[in-house]
Formats: sequence, structure tokens, C-alpha cells
Amino acid sequence: MATDLFYIEKGKGFPLILLHGNGEDHTYFQKQIQYFSAFFRVIAVDTRGHGRSPRGAGSFTLCRFADDLHTLTEELDISAFHLLGFSDGGNIALHYALKHGEKLRKLILNGANLYPSGMKSGVQTLIFLQYAALCLLAPFSQSARRQKEVQGLMVHEPHFRPEQLKALEIPVLVLVGDRDMIKSSHSYLISSSLPNGQLITLKGSHFIARDCPDVYNETVINFLKGNS
Repeated sequence: MATDLFYIEKGKGFPLILLHGNGEDHTYFQKQIQYFSAFFRVIAVDTRGHGRSPRGAGSFTLCRFADDLHTLTEELDISAFHLLGFSDGGNIALHYALKHGEKLRKLILNGANLYPSGMKSGVQTLIFLQYAALCLLAPFSQSARRQKEVQGLMVHEPHFRPEQLKALEIPVLVLVGDRDMIKSSHSYLISSSLPNGQLITLKGSHFIARDCPDVYNETVINFLKGNS
């Protein structure tokens, strides 16, 4: 089945696909797309129900978003690529890697988590409170219903087990900020559970790609080019 995912494409060469986080779209990577396109064929995707990609019918889960990505790569005749996912995009990337790892050459998990409690408790509490408020508003507002569904992804997902990561033998960079919303112990758990995992912590918040693009971009390219 064809996918209606919106994406932008820039550059030539080996493909690098970018997946944004919860409630965002491809423009989150506006400070990366131009830079990375000097080295790769960059494809920045709006996931289902985000940005300019339609929500469609049926389930609205990270696993389905990963299936959407697989369909898109088939349509674009991409047989191998690098994948960078930020936040929920990292969780989608992990779903994809576990289902279709044969297509991936290198994987970057930026601010990803294996399960909701991988987030710092204060952040998780705030997300739960926002979700509860949206649940109250949803019967009266179409906008609240949509936001509830999107916010619910962070409340209810993901649910990976650390031992599942043993199946991923490709090089994986776990990239986080030193003031990230993900617990540092959780990021370490992810990297140490990977056979070929590497953890790099940069100065900054969860949104290091947006706030510290120079060091972020250099770190990503060094990993993808084999210099890190």
C-alpha cells in the first residue's frame, strides 16, 4: 500500500533519513538538512499525522510509523541507508531497526527511550498532566482530540526490553544532551545493551540539534563517516 508521507529531499549520494520528534515535523532539522546534504542524499520525513503527512485511518502507533517508513523506502527504491531519529523519531527508528535492520548501515538514536519511565520523573509527570487535560478537552475540541492522540504516544509508548537491542549488530550512536529529558542512566542502558553501541553526551538540552547545531552536526558526520 502506498504511503502519503510528506518528505523533502536534498543532496546526492548514500541516503540519510531524518525522523523528527513528537508533535514536530521535518523543519525541526532545518539546521541539519543543508549541512548533511553536502555528504548524503538527505530525506527528512513528516511522520503520520505530523506536519504535512495525513493521519489516515487505523492505528496511530510508533510501530505503524516504522511500517510507514519501510513503505516509503520501498517506494523510493532505497535498499540501504543511514537513519537518524530524534526523541519519538528515535523510538520509531528503533522499531524500524528491529524489524528491517538489514537495510540499515548506521543508526543514530538522539534522545530516544526504551519505555516512558526512561524520561526524567518531572518531565514524565508534566507530560501525564498535559495528557490528562487533553483527555478532558477532547470531547469538545477536534484540536484537543488530535493533540491527545499525539501526546498519548509519549504516555503509552514505547515498550522495548533492553535484551531486544542485542539483535542490532550495526553501529549505533546514542546521542544526548547533558541536560536531556532522558535520564542519563537510561541512555547508558541503551548504549550498553547494543553490541556496537556508542554513547556521546553533548552540552545542551534534549533539543541539541536545534540549539547547538554546529557541534551536533559535526558529531553526527564524524560517526557516519567513520571518524568517531
